[in-house]
Formats: sequence, C-alpha cells, structure tokens
Amino acid sequence: MSTFDYDLFVIGAGSGGVRAARIAAGLGASVAVAEDRYMGGTCVNVGCVPKKLYVYASQFSDAHRDGAGFGWETVKPSFDWNVLRDNKKAEISRLNGIYVNLLENSGAKIYDARAKILGPNTVQVGTETVTAERILIATGGWPFIPEFPGNEHAITSNEVFDLAQFPKRVMVVGGGYIAVEFAGIFQGLGAETKLLYRGPLFLRNFDQEVREFVATEVARKGVDLTFNTNIETIEKQADGSLLAQLTDGSTVEADMILYATGRKPNLQGLGLENLNVELGKSGAIKVDENFHTSENGVYAVGDVIGGAELTPVALAEGMALARHLYSPEHKGQPCDMDYESIPTAVFCQPNIGTVGLTEEQAKEKYGDISVFSSSFRALKNTISGSEEKTLMKLIVDKSSDRVIGVHMVGPDAGEIIQGIAIAIKAGATKAVFDRTIGIHPTAAEEFVTMREATR
Repeated sequence: MSTFDYDLFVIGAGSGGVRAARIAAGLGASVAVAEDRYMGGTCVNVGCVPKKLYVYASQFSDAHRDGAGFGWETVKPSFDWNVLRDNKKAEISRLNGIYVNLLENSGAKIYDARAKILGPNTVQVGTETVTAERILIATGGWPFIPEFPGNEHAITSNEVFDLAQFPKRVMVVGGGYIAVEFAGIFQGLGAETKLLYRGPLFLRNFDQEVREFVATEVARKGVDLTFNTNIETIEKQADGSLLAQLTDGSTVEADMILYATGRKPNLQGLGLENLNVELGKSGAIKVDENFHTSENGVYAVGDVIGGAELTPVALAEGMALARHLYSPEHKGQPCDMDYESIPTAVFCQPNIGTVGLTEEQAKEKYGDISVFSSSFRALKNTISGSEEKTLMKLIVDKSSDRVIGVHMVGPDAGEIIQGIAIAIKAGATKAVFDRTIGIHPTAAEEFVTMREATR
C-alpha cells in the first residue's frame, strides 16, 4: 500500500496536465490536479480556441465584400464587439466545464487552488499539504512585456480577448505567429491596425518564401507593416489614447498596444527553490527523454519544458508520460516521442500551413533538393474580385525523391496540411504525389499537379 496521498500530483490543468492526469487515472493511479486559474490552460482560455473564434469573426468582413461579385447585395454590415466577446466567454465557460467533467469522470481529484512544491514528494495546495510519489509540472507558458518606460500601458494576449471596448486604432508589437494572427484579427474586425517588429521580416524560422509571400498578402489586406523598428516609450494621453515613441524617431497614436513578443515558462511561485530542478538558459525546465527532471520523482511536460510549444505536442507528451509510468504494456519503456515533421498552422489571413523542412533547412541538411512552387488566385477570387493569392510549395530530396517539406499560404491551409502531414510521416515520395489523382476544382489539387521544379 502506498505511503503517499497520491501516486501522481499534477500542477496545471492545461492540455498536457489534463491528458496525463486522465490517462494515469484511467490506468489505475490515484491522481490529483491543481489549477488556480482556469481549466483547460492557455489553449482553451486565452490561446488557440478563442483566437480561432476571433479569426472566424474577422473573416466575415471579407466574405461580405466578396459576395458582391456573386450577386449578393452589399449593405455595409456593422460589427458588435460585445456580442463576439460575450459569446466567446460563454463557449469557453462550456469548455471549462467539459474539462472538469473529464477529470472527475476519470477519477482524478481536482484542487481549485494554487499549488506550491515544498519538497520532492510534498505539495501545499491552498491550506492543505499533501504527498505524492510523483509530481508533474505542467504549468505552461506566460506572455511577457520587455522593460521600457510606459510598458504598463501595453497588454498581452492574456487580456486582449476580453477588452471592455473595441479599439479603433491598434498597434501589435512582435514578429511571431501570435502577433501576425492578432494583426489580422483586428484589421478584419475593422480596426486601423499597425504591426511593428524589430527585425527585418516577421515569422522567423518559417520558410523564407512563405514569409515574404505572407508579408505581401497581410499588407494587401490593409495591415500597416513596419519592420526594423521598436517602441522606446509609451505615454498615456489625457483622452486615454496611447502615444508610442518609436526607435526611428516617429510617434504613433493608438487606442490599444498589444505586445506579442514571446512567452516564458510559468514557474513563478511554484516552489522550485525547494527542489533540485535544473533550468535551461531560456528558463525552461530541463528534462530527459522520459520527461524526468533532475529531481527524482518530478516530471514536466508541455510549454514549460521549452520544446515545440503546441497544444497537440503537450497532449502527446502527457499521454506518453502517463503510459510510461503506469501502463502495464508501456511501463518502464521509453516515452519515445517523435518530434519530426510536426505540422503547424498560423491563422493569419491568409492562413499558413506547414510540415517538414523549410527550403533553407532542406538545403543545409540534404544539399541537392528540388523545389516545386506555385502561386495563383483561387477560383473563388476570380469572381469575388479579391486580389488575394495562394502559395503552395513542395521540397524534395533529389537522392531519395522523398518529399521533405510542404508549405501552403491560403484559405484552410491548416485543414489541407493536416492531411498532407500523414503522407510526409509515411515517407511519401514526389512520385507518389504525382500518381495521386487530384480533386477538381480545389486549391489542394495543386499539390499533386506540380510537375516542373521551380528551382
């Protein structure tokens, strides 16, 4: 009989923590989960889900405008931020309840309180102290704003979903996917939107051709792109607006300034000073291939370990760990996570979908490659009048003919690339793509009809 209160104590009820808790409990372990903020973590509450809902909302302005070419009378619609925000809140509340039910139905105990680790097997949760054979840290990431005069006037992605009023003038600062997505959201909802990035081009680490293509399309949508520039100070003015002084000497007035300049592991107040847990240079928790930290019996998964910070990755890590620890079939065996060719999407407008290597990475790794690239106006846009273009790209290793990278910019890119990702994981060659019959008329058929290499 165990001398501990629980076999596994999970800190954080986000994607990785909930998945690990549910699987472990289903395998017979006694499990507790502590969450002091919101069930479902970042993704459900201030990340993927509300962001995608807001992306949908922002696309209706284009859909309405495009309808004129198809015969729909163009009566200018009005947008009500309060309706969108409150409907989003209701949906997130519903999802929070689902997460509670999932945990409770699995047999896990939920602590609606902040947890602090007191030692390798001891956790203080609220006013109670409990013991556990193993502790799992799954507290995710947290957005941060750099230090500069007036930074308290800027907001992060944590606050942006629940604004009391819709801003007419928006400045988004950052060059990652969150910044690009929110610039598209606010522009689509009707705000005058500026995207500011300190580097020469946003979406670093994405395929260069994709980055350049997206910059053209985002600007075409009406977002004012400013690169190689940063904010020096923000001053709140008498009318409540914000005046930003930029490094190029210019000033910009905005009603809201959103900082999307990165996220850090959410470890503050967790009690790591009471453990022998080693952190990396980025502040993320170091783990081995089985998500074990340098402290015996303490594990970590998800964004807090600083790997691929994606919800499906955290889910897979949580499941792999639970099976490694408690499954009769997998117990003691390596977690064996596969991080190769993880498909990703950026819900900017138009969307980006990508899997495998960028052209730059492929050249470095394989040397001799073929690139198949095509850009075109989709059939819908020939009548709608929209100038938006779609980009599709295949990267092939010449020696093996294997497709090692696929990239798309265009409507529903994420939906299309998810299917393509299966072929890439299966090792599909360009010959396999060429033998596949396309579905006509679709944009996706371009992936199986590109015959001549672009370079």
